[in-house]
Amino acid sequence: MAIKSIQYEHHTLEISYEIINAQANVDLIVLHGWGSNKELMKNSFSTQMGSFRHIYIDLPGFGKSTCNVALTTKDYARIIELLMIELNASKDIIIGHSFGGKVALLLNPKVLVLVASAGIYINKSIKVKTKIVIFKILKIFGLVKFRSLFIAEDAKTLNKQMYETFKNVVDEDFSDDFSNYNGKALLCWGKEDTATPLSSAQKIDELIEDSKLEVYDGDHYFFMKNNEDISMKIESTFLKILEH
Repeated sequence: MAIKSIQYEHHTLEISYEIINAQANVDLIVLHGWGSNKELMKNSFSTQMGSFRHIYIDLPGFGKSTCNVALTTKDYARIIELLMIELNASKDIIIGHSFGGKVALLLNPKVLVLVASAGIYINKSIKVKTKIVIFKILKIFGLVKFRSLFIAEDAKTLNKQMYETFKNVVDEDFSDDFSNYNGKALLCWGKEDTATPLSSAQKIDELIEDSKLEVYDGDHYFFMKNNEDISMKIESTFLKILEH
């Protein structure tokens, strides 16, 4: 593990990362999902794809990376881009799980690997909409002590900056960005995923011109049991861009 200090809009962020197969010529950037860290992704993929230089990154505010400012997804992409410049890394292949998929998309790699990616807006249920309305009313009357009863599980343990970041990124729709991506995309999804449902994958597959959707048994973390097959498909996808 190593740490780089990244200067971003008058703030210093300490970004933790780890490089595996350092002598390889093709870069594989791996980005985790919201509330996770690089260790989860490293445990899944570090023993695979030995011909690539793996770069596992803790996104700002997660794992061992710091964050002292509210960010947007575009901010995350720019910060990772600055780190890649520091590491002399190329945008050959970028894997993004869940929230990391949106960041990976904005980085515009040659090969985009979306693993149960976020980025397609999903309408909230009536129950969730009702909770939001009630919380806003309580906030008006200064009853913020009931906040924990109304916010999402993903946000309950966040500090102020990361809670503001969560609000910035949680309901984004990247449909236009998916449509504008002109590289080669591999979409890997779990059939039983409820966080980013298969319907999102099918829409992304329609939006990206050169994409292929692979569906596996499992939930939002299906890739942990299917890492070997996914890795083979990533290698195959990358080889196809070399043939042109």
